[in-house]
Amino acid sequence: MGLALGIRHVQGLFLLPVTMDRGWSRETFGLALAVQNLTWGAVQPIAGMIADRFGSARVVAGGLAFYALGLVVMAQATTPPVFVLGAGICIGVALAGTAFGAIYGAISRLVSPDRRSWALGLAGAIAGLGQFAMVPAAQVMIGAWAWTGALLALAATMALLLPLVRPLRDRPGAGQPAASANSMSAAIGEAFGHRGFWLLNLGFVACGFQLAFIATHLPAYLLDRGLPPEEAVAALAIIALANVAGTYLFGLWGGYVRRKYLLSVLYLLRAAAIALFVLLPLTSWSLHAFAAAMGFLWLGTLPLTNGLISQVFGVRYIATLFGFVFLGHQLGSFLGVWLGGHVFEATGSYDAVWLGAVALGVLAAAVHWPIDDRALVRPGGRLAPA
Repeated sequence: MGLALGIRHVQGLFLLPVTMDRGWSRETFGLALAVQNLTWGAVQPIAGMIADRFGSARVVAGGLAFYALGLVVMAQATTPPVFVLGAGICIGVALAGTAFGAIYGAISRLVSPDRRSWALGLAGAIAGLGQFAMVPAAQVMIGAWAWTGALLALAATMALLLPLVRPLRDRPGAGQPAASANSMSAAIGEAFGHRGFWLLNLGFVACGFQLAFIATHLPAYLLDRGLPPEEAVAALAIIALANVAGTYLFGLWGGYVRRKYLLSVLYLLRAAAIALFVLLPLTSWSLHAFAAAMGFLWLGTLPLTNGLISQVFGVRYIATLFGFVFLGHQLGSFLGVWLGGHVFEATGSYDAVWLGAVALGVLAAAVHWPIDDRALVRPGGRLAPA
């Protein structure tokens, strides 16, 4: 998960080399990553269903294979449609099998409820270390082998990870009494009829919008504002490093404080950090402070949201239900990446997108607060099994 998210985290570093070399616009590059986010979201529920029925190992193996294929296609693409196929479709499918949904679903089943918040936070922190390490690694590879060679090296890396899938045996449904195990269709219908499930979806739209826009367009934004490329690399590295602490701590705190309140506070803090970054003069110090703040708040939403779903609905179909919630996240990611490029091409500025990110953060804080986070009571008085 660390390398899968790490490669995705540094795709903004490829924006300028790819567009300058191929003669494409930023909107073209942004569209490919927007399709990636949308594909990831659309495939995530399907990947979750496969993981919940057959286990996560097969899903992760398929994701690694698609990741390697997508990176090779990106490197060889000479037309925008082929680039969208590699960066958008293939890697979108790959992320559905290698990132949060499959990994967090497996961990939720492998770890006892009293340790689940800690385990989810720790997994997110390790993923953050992968993101941090990938920033200088990608920069070195681009400098040494150009962007095409860097993508091919990353493809080989993902293919070599396939043996790591073998120990992942989460045995869906193991240890649960038959009376407690609803069918998958019943579990989905149960979630779709729960108001809090839709509020989680709505809040996750804001999360995806903010993170995808910043990760993809921040390097170009800084260059436009006169800062050297090294500052973009430093900012992405700070975000990734701060994310290690933030994801772990928010996951840990979710075991002590009601998760819905933590999510509301997190989104409010994000909105404040973005607003200050846009309003204050841009310097190296203000950039580094923004990167540290946003990094600390970067992926803390993931263990909290996953924990909230398992808290309300149980863990039998956690990967499937998280997949549907994550679809909302990826709709936001699609809009953040695509609108970033579209608005820039239309106005020559990212200002309107920054303001939209602030507004969405406030909205997300508001919709999480009233979520009913009590364990669902099923017919016969049974609680959703934790």
